[in-house]
Amino acid sequence: MQRNGTQAAVVKDAGGPRLGLAAPVLEDGKVLTLVYVRLPIDALVAPLQSANLDGGYLALRQGQHSVVETGDVELAKMAEVGAVAIPDTSLRVVAAAPSGDAGLGAGTNYLLAALSALAAFGLFMLPRLKGLRIHRSTDDAGPIVEPTMAELQSQGALDAPPPAEKPAEVAAPVLRATLDRSIFRAYDIRGVVGATLDADTARLIGQAIGTAMHQQDARTIVVGRDGRLSSPQMAAALIDGLRKAGREVIDIGEAPTPVVYFGAYHLRAGSCVSVTGSHNPPDYNGFKIVIEGETLAGDAIQKLYERIAEGRLHTADTPGLSSKRDISEDYVQRIAGDIQIERKLRVVVDCGSGIAGAIAPRLLEAIGADVEPLFCEVDGTFPHHHPDPSDPHNLQDLINVVKRVDADLGLAFDGDGDRLGVVTKSGEMIYPDRLLMLFAADVLERNPGACIIYDVKCTGHLSMHILRHGGSPLMWKTGHSLIKAKMRETEAELAGEMSGHFFFRERWYGFDDGIYAAARLLEILSSRGETPQEVFDTLPKGVSTPELKIQVEEGEQYAFIEKFLAQAKFEGARIATIDGLRADWPDGWGLVRASNTTPVLVLRFDAKDSEALERIKDAFRQQLLAVDPRLVLPF
Repeated sequence: MQRNGTQAAVVKDAGGPRLGLAAPVLEDGKVLTLVYVRLPIDALVAPLQSANLDGGYLALRQGQHSVVETGDVELAKMAEVGAVAIPDTSLRVVAAAPSGDAGLGAGTNYLLAALSALAAFGLFMLPRLKGLRIHRSTDDAGPIVEPTMAELQSQGALDAPPPAEKPAEVAAPVLRATLDRSIFRAYDIRGVVGATLDADTARLIGQAIGTAMHQQDARTIVVGRDGRLSSPQMAAALIDGLRKAGREVIDIGEAPTPVVYFGAYHLRAGSCVSVTGSHNPPDYNGFKIVIEGETLAGDAIQKLYERIAEGRLHTADTPGLSSKRDISEDYVQRIAGDIQIERKLRVVVDCGSGIAGAIAPRLLEAIGADVEPLFCEVDGTFPHHHPDPSDPHNLQDLINVVKRVDADLGLAFDGDGDRLGVVTKSGEMIYPDRLLMLFAADVLERNPGACIIYDVKCTGHLSMHILRHGGSPLMWKTGHSLIKAKMRETEAELAGEMSGHFFFRERWYGFDDGIYAAARLLEILSSRGETPQEVFDTLPKGVSTPELKIQVEEGEQYAFIEKFLAQAKFEGARIATIDGLRADWPDGWGLVRASNTTPVLVLRFDAKDSEALERIKDAFRQQLLAVDPRLVLPF
């Protein structure tokens, strides 16, 4: 109502969906009251349902909701490419034609005609409302009694609206960048380049981010990119969109995601975007987004999609400025100025050809380590192995080299450097939840009573370990953005995830940084007289599995978890459902949850001995197959 005009929206009223029209009653430029008109939804539905689509798809959408849709729903994801916004409403018409068809102009025209008639009715009604007066009871404190539309018509205050003129023909929408909703995920935006993500989409995403910044009066943003072959093009398009929205961009070029986060603080920008596909295959790319210190996730990511789909994008009078800056040495010196290891440790560093290779060896040498690089040349095709240190198969080369060169430790990073994996000289993979025990004990020495956050995939030993060292343990949902939000809420000094994300607020900035975590690990190990293997052997340890994954169809993981929560029964277990279902027994636990980044169910099991582990796995096996006997279980 800010424009003092008639506004229309689909609302839930009188027990179902209705078309609502609202208009201000003005006198001498002042708003006296508002008039609300409720119309049957059939006025919108009927023309759409009667359209001849010839195998196409047509829908009326408002925000994330399809008010009504008809035709081939398999085309629904592609329909946003030519969305037509309805003026002065939050409604839009979307359409998609079968491959090879010219368009759906006729069906779209029918719906636009209906909407035009309704808009004409609203605009016709507004002048007649201008002279209305408000009728009050004799008691000034009493309620305002306003006439209904039927009463106004019976009193002659409103004439019947004239028949709407036939609207002019509307051309079929011109296709623009494909906007596939599936790339707008729980923690970030990520898709397959050339299929669900292209430069035009990246440009729109940049403009949407710039629009959100504009609304918060945020001016400057840092942009960095990983070493994927598509990243220069994606970053350039993103920057174009940001500048179109009037934002000033500091382009730091190729940089790990934590260096991009660091740039937001170091350059006093407050906002940043890392163009990265993280640990996904080479044909993926995406965007990790921070606006004014807040990592975008969940609804905030979906709102970017809605801005683009509805055309609510800010365009500045003049484009924002763009400048280039290399902050890699600033990052190295900031950490090396705080951390210097007490004795030299020889480490093998495996970057899996990811972007961490451009800076991790240099940093670890700067703090005093003897570094043996492995796959540290940046190559976006990842020719040696997949850059995901949470998968034991990807660590085999690292284990072999650690043994061959007689190194103290092996360190592995994922594709964008925000996750850490560790192996010992004996070939043992030190899971991140055990690393978090070591980090927690160190942080709690200087910060007694501090809150330490861990995700639902971490071992049950971790909570007791934190308590024994005087800390306050808190289990939370998996996801780097969700963990960071919980850290802000609780002012936790440290957090970690089983995937290898570590978040230090003590002496650092609270974002996930695998490279910084590696430096803190070497600092702790170098201060101890034992070998790294002996230090790790002092930590509580049970029998556990790595992350196990069950492949499902895209989106099916969420539907499965809903059924599992409703049906699964685990006798004698304490059940936690903050993220999937975790069942804890006195001698171990099991977990099944839906991945928010890939179409898989994620499982993990941990117990005091092999017998307990097999019992817990069998209990989950029975319950999983009871929900869906077709599942192919990896255990």
